[in-house]
Amino acid sequence: MTDREHLYRLQLDWIGNRGSGTSGYTAYGREHRLSAPGKADIAASSDPAFRGDAACWNPEELLVASLSSCHQLWYLHLASAAGIAVLAYRDLPIGTMHEQGNGGGRFSRVLLRPQVSIRAGDDLARAQALHHEAHALCFIANSVNFELACQAEVVHAPSPQE
Repeated sequence: MTDREHLYRLQLDWIGNRGSGTSGYTAYGREHRLSAPGKADIAASSDPAFRGDAACWNPEELLVASLSSCHQLWYLHLASAAGIAVLAYRDLPIGTMHEQGNGGGRFSRVLLRPQVSIRAGDDLARAQALHHEAHALCFIANSVNFELACQAEVVHAPSPQE
């Protein structure tokens, strides 16, 4: 397969102008809308710790969600190719960000915690190992410069007779 380039276009509209723009730190809202043709809008803001709207997604959550989603999609693909039937998949990821005194900061770690249920009789060890392969292939994981760990739990689903 040859290398390919993909472009991702979207639109971000700030909707937090409360009448006087950014005339003061508390004068404006951090709300914004992410959109792309044919997709539902995402209501976004900053983290509530930074005067954001807690009801909206914030960039930090979206970064953690991107890592979790990419890992899951690769895992499902690899499981399918390996003949392993994933019946349920849930991840409870945790991202750790450190804020610096100047207001900047960076993520130091994201921990993915997938809980996977596979068909009774499928290879449990192989299903567990696929998490390492998914991590190696994930586009988003390959794009970050902080620790990304995965503590996966893979179990057999109860057979219908149980």
